[in-house]
Amino acid sequence: MSGLAKTPVLAEEGGNNQNRKRSLHSSEQCNNKRTKSDDMSANEKKSNFSLLTPNTNGTVKMTSSSINKPGATTKKLVIKNFKSKPNLPDNYQETTWSKLREAVIAIQTSKAIAYSLEELYQAVENMCSHKMASQLYVNLTNLVEAHVKANIDQFLSESMDRQVFLKRMDDCWRAHCRQMIMIRSIFLYLDRTYVLQNPSIHSIWDMGLDLFRHHIAMNTLVQTRTVDGLLLLIERERGGDAVDISLLKSLLRMLSDLQIYQDAFEQKFLLATERLYQAEGQRLMRELAVPQYLAHVEKRLREENERLLHYLDPSTKPQLIHSIERQLLSEHLGGILSKGLEALMDGPRLADLTTLYNLFNRVREGPPELCTHFNAYIKKKGRTIVIEPERDKTMVAELLDFKEQLDHVVNTCFQRNDKFLYSMREAFEYFINQRQNKPAELIAKFVDVKLRAGNKEATEEELERLLDKIMVLFRFIHGKDVFEAFYKKDLAKRLLVGKSASVDAEKSMLSKLKQECGGGFTCKLEGMFKDMELSKDINITYKQHLQASQEGGGLELSVYILTMGFWPTYPPVEVRLPSELTRHQEHFTKFYLAKHSGRKLQWQATLGHCVLRAHFTQGNKELQVSLFQALVLLLFNDGDNLSFEDIKTATNIEEGELRRTLQSLACGKARVLTKSPRGREVDDNDQFSFNGDFTNKLFRIKINQIQMKETSEEQKATEERVFQDRQYQIDAAIVRVMKMRKALSHNLLISELYNQLKFPVKPADLKKRIESLIDRDYMERDKDNPNQYNYVA
Repeated sequence: MSGLAKTPVLAEEGGNNQNRKRSLHSSEQCNNKRTKSDDMSANEKKSNFSLLTPNTNGTVKMTSSSINKPGATTKKLVIKNFKSKPNLPDNYQETTWSKLREAVIAIQTSKAIAYSLEELYQAVENMCSHKMASQLYVNLTNLVEAHVKANIDQFLSESMDRQVFLKRMDDCWRAHCRQMIMIRSIFLYLDRTYVLQNPSIHSIWDMGLDLFRHHIAMNTLVQTRTVDGLLLLIERERGGDAVDISLLKSLLRMLSDLQIYQDAFEQKFLLATERLYQAEGQRLMRELAVPQYLAHVEKRLREENERLLHYLDPSTKPQLIHSIERQLLSEHLGGILSKGLEALMDGPRLADLTTLYNLFNRVREGPPELCTHFNAYIKKKGRTIVIEPERDKTMVAELLDFKEQLDHVVNTCFQRNDKFLYSMREAFEYFINQRQNKPAELIAKFVDVKLRAGNKEATEEELERLLDKIMVLFRFIHGKDVFEAFYKKDLAKRLLVGKSASVDAEKSMLSKLKQECGGGFTCKLEGMFKDMELSKDINITYKQHLQASQEGGGLELSVYILTMGFWPTYPPVEVRLPSELTRHQEHFTKFYLAKHSGRKLQWQATLGHCVLRAHFTQGNKELQVSLFQALVLLLFNDGDNLSFEDIKTATNIEEGELRRTLQSLACGKARVLTKSPRGREVDDNDQFSFNGDFTNKLFRIKINQIQMKETSEEQKATEERVFQDRQYQIDAAIVRVMKMRKALSHNLLISELYNQLKFPVKPADLKKRIESLIDRDYMERDKDNPNQYNYVA
């Protein structure tokens, strides 16, 4: 159709037909419309038509120049619909489709299109406007289907190489996509009107995909070859060969776009993956050490994530990663831990342990399995440290190092996982109590060594940190009363002999024990410190008393007054003291009892120490010695040469103690006595004389007493005292429970006692204490039920 002017007013895509019919054309019919514009000049008419824009919908906008023109009047152009619908030529549909068909075939055969795209688009629009869209869609579908069918033959050749096949499939798919995009651009009007109004039919793009899927991709032979070729390429790539990643990506995207990815490819791919990693896991578990195996698993997971990133569909990720984790990790959890955990922990190889934890954390059974083996490792190694008697000297130091190592592993590698922390505590509590009482005793002795004045290996801050670590071990011990007994004995020596490194450190340790176990546990220990403070005040008062009475006599006496219940029990030792020292003892006793009537003093010579002035050829010295050493040295004021028997008779010191005392004076570093004959051991026939030629650069010399190693009898005595204390505690607990309950069965009483007692006890020991209390009439058996106990008020 031709006309004077052509001003299309385009409606929105998918608008109604009435508006689409308003693609108006000013034709010859406009000449019949008479308006007031007849008087306008041709130039004015032309000017007014030029003001129309495609989106004005028939309204006219005046330019500023025409509005401002002097004498100009505003005119409105009214455009109306055709009074009658234009008639199409008789063969319009056939002619137009022939033109469109020719264009589609040209696109499919990659030839030049004879018509402009605008002309073709307009032809589609005109056919749709005149209710030819349905037939047009059918014709286009048939044309595309015929072309797709024609392409299938190239894929059915029997002897085609897989790589060539995949390349040809990729080329066919890419060509089909390019063609459908071009075809859709021509038939866009059809796609956005007719297709949108009919939900039951596919869009042009989906129609092309459906035809390709149905005739090519779903062909059994084509699909099998395609999928097998893809799986082979992926297998090669997993084996380290270089493959065409872009080809893989394109073909897998094709399967995904055709919506056959899951059914045709994914299941076979996952099955192949599972078989590959199942065989690989079994083989590498035999061939590789655990660190190398873990590194390989990490590498495989990283590679599969890269494949997901590069060419696999994201929907495959959960199943793919789960399959790898199951075949390389879940199936070998026990084997990995049995084979390599101990070696990793012994290192400790922190990087490998971190990798192990992170990988095990990926599978559900991983953390519990790792925690179980971690617990077993601690129990095994810890029991070795505790059980072997030859390691007693280093037991506590080894336990502290072991605990520090495990803490570092849990904090650094296991992300402070609460389950691992709890498991570690449970394992420590288990193995440290496998050897009853001994760890408690050795921890007490270890603390004693660290709190002695001679320990110069640590600053106050380091000592405080060490005490905190020791308290961690202390918490695991069941027999805390054993620790208390040995700690009290060692503390007494440190306080009485003045060997404590720091009063602050002593009180810090006491505070920690009190915080951990309560005031009842430390009341005796606190009483010992209180006695030391009171003793200082008493000594000051005594010195003032001596000064007032002028009875000093040139000898200074300091006395520690110890409350018997607070301090360890020391057996009384009768020795012969010099008359001067005896006189001072009696004088102090008289002074003290005068102030505290009703009390009794018992002198303990074993813990006394003295400072003596000695005259040597090279000059005078002061000797800091024990009371026994002083008694021996004072004998040489009356004679230069004494036998062992003479000294024994004069001092009345126990024979073993006397031998150690003479060894310290004649065989140690500071030899103020000479022994004849020479030797390390003291025999009954040895002779001793004062060494006047003794020299030392120091003025005050401390001569250490040779400490007798704690005998098994003394250890048994301490343990016996602990056992006796435990019996008293059991008796008190039984009476307390029965007094509250009045009547109770045997099993319930035993259960209640286990809840109350803080130390390990056997049921047989509890039964003995119950029988003892029945004999002493604290309780009785029920007459009708022998398993029932009644409280006797």
